[in-house]
Amino acid sequence: MRQLVVLGTASQVPTRTRNHNGYVLLWDGQGILFDPGEGTQRQMLLAGVSANQVTRICLTHLHGDHCFGLPGVLSRLWLDQVGHPIHLHFPASGEEAVRHLIAVVGHSLDLRLHPHGAAGEVADGLFVRPLHHRIEAYGYQLVEPDGRTMLPHMLAAAGIEGEDVGQLIHTGHLRGVRLEDVSERRPGQRFAFVMDTSPCAGAEHLADGADLLVTECTFSDDDADLAASYRHLTAGQAGRLAAAGGADTLVLTHFSSRYQDVEPLRRQAEARAGGTRVLAASDLDRFDLPPRRNF
Repeated sequence: MRQLVVLGTASQVPTRTRNHNGYVLLWDGQGILFDPGEGTQRQMLLAGVSANQVTRICLTHLHGDHCFGLPGVLSRLWLDQVGHPIHLHFPASGEEAVRHLIAVVGHSLDLRLHPHGAAGEVADGLFVRPLHHRIEAYGYQLVEPDGRTMLPHMLAAAGIEGEDVGQLIHTGHLRGVRLEDVSERRPGQRFAFVMDTSPCAGAEHLADGADLLVTECTFSDDDADLAASYRHLTAGQAGRLAAAGGADTLVLTHFSSRYQDVEPLRRQAEARAGGTRVLAASDLDRFDLPPRRNF
């Protein structure tokens, strides 16, 4: 299963209908929890996400609406006797704050801290890039390597079957038959998570080729001055980011409480998103990754 579960979609101030941030990416047995704001533990219950599904927690930055739910989540992991390691990724400059947050829990978990201070790969297939916010912030990108899909009719024509198929995949050639003769390229999927930032090169890199791009959409284009002042994206800027990266699907979130109806923001983003599909997230929504794209 590859699916995004949206736990909360509010920015600094929660509303009657929107909880603080929280997102779980279910990806081939992993459960990656992004930016758990206040109330995330309860939202997980409402969304049907169990503590045992969480394997990794990623913080974009240490503003409260992106991390104040961490102690509650860790307490729930301990209460549910989660036995596997929990990897926690965060900007290195926020390590003191992170240690205070986890000290509140006071329970024994196999919690492994991974501070990062530069762009790069922080776990297998998981990359970070710096964003442009008021404090150190990073976005995340999960990348699946390209693979190959075997073509049964071509294998049969080449007389390759059974264990020989595995040997061909492993070595790339067998009895004069090349792997590329009996298979086709399978594009790896990409997920990108871009939170609090003004437009920047890091956000553009993260969005490049994304099958599912999640971005903040704090302000309407009508409030562009506010967005620039607080270093956030407007709806139109989120749409342009998706278009420039050729993203398949854009999910907008992290809405200011000033907007009760976010459909106008979705339309502003869509007007600038080119061929990208644009969706506005609500709490407890689920979004499947789009089907694989052909080269």
